[in-house]
Amino acid sequence: MPTPDRHLWLLPDSAADAFIARTGGPALLDPAERARCERVLAPRERRRRLAARLLARHALSSRTGRPLNSWRFHTTSDGRPEPEPSTDHRLRFNLSHTDGLTACVVTDGGRTCGVDAERSPAGADAVAHLPRFFADRERTELATVPDADRPGHIAAYWVLKEAYLKALGTGLRRDLSTIAFTGLTGGHIRLYDTDQPQPADDRWQFDLIHPSPGHVVAVAAEGGAPGGLFTTTLGD
Repeated sequence: MPTPDRHLWLLPDSAADAFIARTGGPALLDPAERARCERVLAPRERRRRLAARLLARHALSSRTGRPLNSWRFHTTSDGRPEPEPSTDHRLRFNLSHTDGLTACVVTDGGRTCGVDAERSPAGADAVAHLPRFFADRERTELATVPDADRPGHIAAYWVLKEAYLKALGTGLRRDLSTIAFTGLTGGHIRLYDTDQPQPADDRWQFDLIHPSPGHVVAVAAEGGAPGGLFTTTLGD
């Protein structure tokens, strides 16, 4: 069995309140983080943002043994938080949260990573409009999928693109049609990126997880190995 080289942490909303209380709540954040959380007016979204920042600390501490309150972060030029000071493990992490679920992925060795979590299957509006942003390869593959399965495939394409672009640090500033994923049902997800030397997926490992009937999560990791993802769901 391959040694896990990336760790995905999942926190369902149903377990968030207990997790926040157990880890120390807003007091654990630095003033800038607290201010960002408090700027969000909707209480449910504010709680998810708080839970995400606490989940990052929990995931990093689980890997290193450092106390939860020892972590501080800086924001890179592309807007993503990175831990400081750097650890011996050169850990990287990425966060995502959606209705019902918060996710954090951690890699070591300085390898960049991205994660995206979304509701699945995609809703009617997404099914109607998202495919026009997809690459030709994806639309061709999508045309072979039974109608009943199309909403789930559309959600999967979307989280893969988001996770990959978050790992690159570009976000959705890229033209989504320049990035294609194939093999969603074949066991090996392949990446085609017009901005990268071919085959682009030699540098990347992608994982697609369905942690509940209503969610899909994608992980993109630089230099990962097949079967090297370890997943922990808090509250199980």
